[in-house]
Amino acid sequence: MDIQRIVLFAGLAIVSYLMVLAWNEDYNQPQTTQVVEAESSVNGNAMADDMVLPESGSTASGNDEFATPETGSLSSTSAAAEGSVSNRYITVTTDVFQLKIDRIGGNVVESSLLQYDESLNSEQPLKLLSSTQTRTYLLESGLIGRDGPDGRNASQAPVFNAESSEFELSEGQDELNIDLTFTTDQGVAITKRYQLARDSYEIGVRYLISNNSESDWQGNFTGKIVRDQAPDPTSQASMGIKAYLGMVVSTPEDPYEKYDFDDLSENRINQSVTNGWLAFLQHYFLTAWVPDRDQTAQFQSTRRDQLHVMGFVYPATTVAAGDTAEIGATAYVGPKIIDRLEALAPNLDRTVDFGWLFFISLPLFIILEWFYGLVGNWGVAIILLTVLVKAVFFHLSATSYKSMAKMRAVAPQLTRLKELYGDDRQRMSQEMMALYKREKINPLGGCLPILVQMPVFISLYWVLFESVQLRHAPFMLWIQDLSQMDPYFILPILMGASMFIQMSLNPTPPDPMQAKIMKLMPLIFTVFFLWFPAGLVLYWLVNNILSISQQWYITRKIEAEVAGKKY
Repeated sequence: MDIQRIVLFAGLAIVSYLMVLAWNEDYNQPQTTQVVEAESSVNGNAMADDMVLPESGSTASGNDEFATPETGSLSSTSAAAEGSVSNRYITVTTDVFQLKIDRIGGNVVESSLLQYDESLNSEQPLKLLSSTQTRTYLLESGLIGRDGPDGRNASQAPVFNAESSEFELSEGQDELNIDLTFTTDQGVAITKRYQLARDSYEIGVRYLISNNSESDWQGNFTGKIVRDQAPDPTSQASMGIKAYLGMVVSTPEDPYEKYDFDDLSENRINQSVTNGWLAFLQHYFLTAWVPDRDQTAQFQSTRRDQLHVMGFVYPATTVAAGDTAEIGATAYVGPKIIDRLEALAPNLDRTVDFGWLFFISLPLFIILEWFYGLVGNWGVAIILLTVLVKAVFFHLSATSYKSMAKMRAVAPQLTRLKELYGDDRQRMSQEMMALYKREKINPLGGCLPILVQMPVFISLYWVLFESVQLRHAPFMLWIQDLSQMDPYFILPILMGASMFIQMSLNPTPPDPMQAKIMKLMPLIFTVFFLWFPAGLVLYWLVNNILSISQQWYITRKIEAEVAGKKY
């Protein structure tokens, strides 16, 4: 097979692979985690949120609610709550986000990420958690079980008190604690403490229980992520590819198992886990619960009407009369940043999905991030990365270009062979191989560099698609978001022009049909690249320019050598 045919097939392979990616979500893998068949119908919130409490030696057993009692209306709350509607919500502001906490239940009902805009050129911060008519996405926690104020035995949701309705992490302050207090009818004092820190998206949730009653108190800590099936508001589709939207469960046995909305609707997860985590993922951002180290938790999922409830429950905690106890877990509400997630829990950094070539994508991202640290511009960092990749493959590319140049130099001889033996395919092939041997040409020499660089190209695609650092990252002039396509298609057109120039340096295929297809390749690639992220097109454009320079020099040199042999 001649080199032109190989180059053609290699180019078509790239395009075909990207087309497959465009139609394959790649997230419908069979699940193996222990599941319990979900109810075929849901009759009321309480039944929809039933869960099995972890077995223990205590009296807590059987079913309990896997959610706080209904807090959507004041009819189920106390008279005290009805009189405090005006200050029902507590606002907490740090340097990275603003939280809204509902005093009824003490749950986080809204989170605004202050360092991320809602959309390009928007002045509004991105709301990851929210509760509106069109979208429900909450972070809940509570105490359920026998004496838990959030459990089935509770007549109403607890209404917490706080020193203020507004809390703020001030300058020079590294940590901020928000204490919500509640006292049961039996005299048990419960403090729900939110622990926040500067430059951190972690939210510590701790319950401090002071049993001032005359009998033992018993309850189970639970953490939940509650979400509807609304589309991902941060999704940035590229070539039809969409980031994964759904739940992920990590256990020591299976560190990364996905459950999309269909899985959550069809099955109910119920699995005992130690040193694991669960999260809900969307493009660039996630919400996760990480139970305490070495703490066994029952990971479960269920439904609350049209909402998906994903969470965990600890075994029962018993607090003797006159004694105190503390229990809780850590939540993460923020961007997919590898080093932050890696520091929080094992395998949590895998939520940054760099695809099946992650072992190439991750080093590329690390190098790209290092270049950005030097120059402060992601576009310039991509250019520097391109130069580095080109330098790594310099000698391999030189071998390819030498082979192509020699093929171009002997093109007239190939044309004569076709005129002589065009009707005899076998003789034609024999004469061509003899010519290649005589001129020391490797017909496969031009294919290897392309095949080697294909994984690099695909890996960089996933880096640009998945890295939140490149979301809304500007380059220069009209390119204000490297993670999105060029709004004016200038980069793809320039890339197509560079590809046309590069093709003109290649030898003309002896087959007329191949020659026509090769001429169409720049146009085909330009059309596909119209919808690629601008950062990826920038990489390909710079790579083409560097390749043209190298190939032009080698081609001129080989042609001069061949011309010298004739005289």
